[in-house]
Amino acid sequence: MRLSVRLLAASAIALSLAAAPAMAQDAATIQRAGVIRDAALNQNIALDYVTRLTTRFGARPAGSKAEQDAAAWAADYMRAQGFQNVRIEQFPLVGWERGEESASIVGEHPQRLVVAALGHSPGTNGLIEAEVVRFDSLDALNAAPAGSLAGKIAYVDAGQMVRMQDGSGYGPLSRIRSGGPAAAAAKGAVAFIMRSAGSDEHRMPHTGTTRYVDGVVPLPGFALSAPDADTVSRLIAMGETVRVRLSSTARVYETVSQNVIGEIPGRSRPDEIIVLGSHLDSWDLGTGAIDDGAGGAITLAAARAIRDSGRRPARTIRVVLYGSEEVAQPTDTGNGGGAYLRGIGAAVEKHIIAGESDFGADRVYALGLPPGAQNSDFARAAGRVLQPLGVLASPRPELFGGVDIGPLAGAGVPVFGLNQDGTRYFDLHHTADDTLDKIDPEQLSQNVAAWAALVWLIADSDVDFRAMRPAAAGAH
Repeated sequence: MRLSVRLLAASAIALSLAAAPAMAQDAATIQRAGVIRDAALNQNIALDYVTRLTTRFGARPAGSKAEQDAAAWAADYMRAQGFQNVRIEQFPLVGWERGEESASIVGEHPQRLVVAALGHSPGTNGLIEAEVVRFDSLDALNAAPAGSLAGKIAYVDAGQMVRMQDGSGYGPLSRIRSGGPAAAAAKGAVAFIMRSAGSDEHRMPHTGTTRYVDGVVPLPGFALSAPDADTVSRLIAMGETVRVRLSSTARVYETVSQNVIGEIPGRSRPDEIIVLGSHLDSWDLGTGAIDDGAGGAITLAAARAIRDSGRRPARTIRVVLYGSEEVAQPTDTGNGGGAYLRGIGAAVEKHIIAGESDFGADRVYALGLPPGAQNSDFARAAGRVLQPLGVLASPRPELFGGVDIGPLAGAGVPVFGLNQDGTRYFDLHHTADDTLDKIDPEQLSQNVAAWAALVWLIADSDVDFRAMRPAAAGAH
């Protein structure tokens, strides 16, 4: 059902809400949430922001000039939208540049392969040519005898990613990407390749970061497009000895990244902070529209919708466009999320809740609240306000929130999740196909409306999610 049809009854629902106060939400706050929600559906700030960001700056690799320039522009954009206390906070970063890459099967019947170097993977320092040894899992690679891959290329093909609405099929493949190069190096391999972590069958590999071990990524790693992964696996199944030639000029360099921060100051309790997070950096193959230009657009537009409602909320709404979410580092400092937590110091105790939008731009279908809040009066009020948008309560508490707000969650800040439909997200994620045309404007607006309504309910109340938390869930 289209949003316009579902919202025909919205005004009647809003009137009923006025007679149903919830803990820490008076009738006026609840009714205004519905008004803000409906107004946000017709606002065009989100699409304007992501259009300008991706068109003007394109890809924004962590620590690159494009990311830095985009941050300066985003700060100006926030100021123009009426945000206050806008600032850019820098932190040091090891950047990574892809350079040029190639791969091919060599021998009697040579074939070109389509690959993408894994983020922060070292270059090949010329050509690497070696026999490929296939494994069907990371566990199988780890179980290989020591030295058994000397002079060879380790290849993990764990099969196609399982397509799931919540994206849960991604985790098993992302673990291969992050841990595969180190596992291959431990067995003596000269390089690592894997079936790229995606749910599509396009000849378009998915990049993504790998992991540092003792301050280095131990050997070159590559993601192989799904059709090419099928080819290599079939040849090996036929009993062929497959030799592959790899080349990469990737390099690392010292640079800086930054968080961009802007606020809608609270009316009566401005020291109480609600963080709306997303990340500004992207991978270099596409233009970072769904990952994560859309997230910044959604959170920024939601805060702007609240500002435009004519009444500032009691608490401060802080929008943070985090830097360098996508990449690993030699020392795990949490990148933008860690830098933010270190910067606020003891003020973390005044952070009421945090939420992150980093799963594309398709519709929100479920609300996840912190432990203990699922059956609260607040949850019931939020459910009634979000139901006209097709957003239902998740039965599971939200514990992590996302990479950028993960450090806040680890420091005890409650987190919420407005869970998006990720059915097609991993067709596009970390590929050259992550571009503006993949965003559905109507679904983008539904996201903004859901965020604006929920955040208003939190921000213009004195609800205490920490106090709701069961004793057993006292630490994230």
